[in-house]
Amino acid sequence: MCGRYVAKRDLAGLAAEFEAEDATGQTLRPDYNIAPTDLVPVVVLRHRSGDRGGPQVRQLRAAKWGLVPSWASDTSRAAKLINARAETVTELPAFRSAVRRRRCLVPADGWYEWAPRPDGAGRQPTYLTPRSGEVVAFAGLYEIWGPDRLLTSSIVTTAALGQLTAVHDRMPLMLPRTAWSAWLDPAREDVTDLLVPDAGLVDGMELRPVGPAVGTVANDGPGLIERVEETAPTLF
Repeated sequence: MCGRYVAKRDLAGLAAEFEAEDATGQTLRPDYNIAPTDLVPVVVLRHRSGDRGGPQVRQLRAAKWGLVPSWASDTSRAAKLINARAETVTELPAFRSAVRRRRCLVPADGWYEWAPRPDGAGRQPTYLTPRSGEVVAFAGLYEIWGPDRLLTSSIVTTAALGQLTAVHDRMPLMLPRTAWSAWLDPAREDVTDLLVPDAGLVDGMELRPVGPAVGTVANDGPGLIERVEETAPTLF
């Protein structure tokens, strides 16, 4: 976890929600089935281009999902670094520099898990999303790699809490709005207190059974997050 998620809002909506400038430089379409190495929106605190002496501002950027450390010789391991465990993120060489200085918010509407069925017959695709319909902000890390300054990202995960333990033992670290500024602040190197999951956000999640089509990365569209009563067992 997290291996698939949903970001269905357009860039204008995300910019307004996160009080950020759109600096993606391209069109990122709403995506109902984001998979590793896809291009995704992230929110960073950076200087405007050409204005290093000015204030840092929140910006929407487009990043590849799968972190590539600045010291990596190539991008071949990116798909294996889509998640960073909160318990070890400050220690592992791939993440420890980013967690001190290069943190981002990863906007989402929810994510998918494949929950064990009570009868043990396969797994049930499940969409986890706020019942309120509000945006989710995953705690993220980013790096800038290579001469082309490729922006890459990873989602911080933590041990699942409460009702979410029914679908998986891990979950993305969701940050409350009150923690967004602190998480983004590059002057703050120690974020230990922010690596603790918010139980209130967990309690506000809906666990929605969905159809098996989400298991194929080529599938996309709002139909993937529609509730179903029961699906045939899947061994995804």
